[in-house]
Amino acid sequence: MIKNNPLNQFIFVSAALVIILAGIKVSSVIVVPFLLSLFIAIICSPIIKFMTNRKVPHWLAITLLLLLILLVFFFLLGLINGSAQEFTKSIPQYRALMMERINDLQVLAHKWKIPFSVQPDAIVKHFDPSMVMNFASSLLMNFSNVVSNVFVLILVVIFMLLEAPTAKHKFAIVFNNQDGEEDHLERVLESIIGYLGVKSMMSVLTGVAIWVLLTITGVQYAILWATLSFLFNYIPNIGSIIAAVPIILQAFLLNGFTTGFVVTISVIVINVSIGNVLEPKIMGKKLGLSTLVVFLSLLFWGWLLGTVGMLLSVPLTMALKIALESSPTTERYAILLSDRLPNKSDLA
Repeated sequence: MIKNNPLNQFIFVSAALVIILAGIKVSSVIVVPFLLSLFIAIICSPIIKFMTNRKVPHWLAITLLLLLILLVFFFLLGLINGSAQEFTKSIPQYRALMMERINDLQVLAHKWKIPFSVQPDAIVKHFDPSMVMNFASSLLMNFSNVVSNVFVLILVVIFMLLEAPTAKHKFAIVFNNQDGEEDHLERVLESIIGYLGVKSMMSVLTGVAIWVLLTITGVQYAILWATLSFLFNYIPNIGSIIAAVPIILQAFLLNGFTTGFVVTISVIVINVSIGNVLEPKIMGKKLGLSTLVVFLSLLFWGWLLGTVGMLLSVPLTMALKIALESSPTTERYAILLSDRLPNKSDLA
């Protein structure tokens, strides 16, 4: 009687979830590199498949891919560490520069007879630009710390790619559902590869566009901000906004109002055209998640796993949704994550 009580079942499930999430958060030192390696392996699997389909031996394909990954990782590691450290040293001057810009703005307003009067100290007291710059720098360094353990990441990726040909069949045997389980695993992989493929292309396009813009306008640390825009474009909804704030702030403080306005408008145009027009057109209905769920998943995975959790929030939620759909007992709960209204068949 006690076991069939819905309230007791709810309490039991809730307690189990709390214990599991607490365990994941405590073991994030292990979980985060594992998840990062897993998604790198998933992204790389089409490249391996492409080479093996053209008669390249599996071991040689993995070796060639390993060399490519090492080049990319060491490039990112050197770029982020070097640029972020140089950038951090210049942060103290931003407070003084902001006071200068406010004084210039007051002089300009007085010249054009615009009623504008404000105390620079009061603005700096409530809004310190160095806090924004420190936040951007700490986020980059946080990601850099994860990437810095490149040897372990590369080893895990290699072993995952070596096991990939038989992994799906092993999972099917473990879950005692050879055909259905492989279908669900295939759906998870296809959804994640499709999403990350499109997102990677859009992130590269965003980073290149930002680099070209900042190089033309003469804004410092163009490569650093382009890298920040590339990485944070993976974060849904707010990633491009977070990356744009320090770019715009630095442009106003170091390059003046004219360059600042040009950079602001250009960054908005780049983010809107790529994130709101081009990306949805290419991605179409592949996501299958509601906008609210995407935003809440960003907050949840970010809290649980930090910066890497924010980067992987959508793929992790997509995998959870497909996992819920794979069982008749949990299929109805997947509707909560979906972007479509449930049919009568879903509730049967």
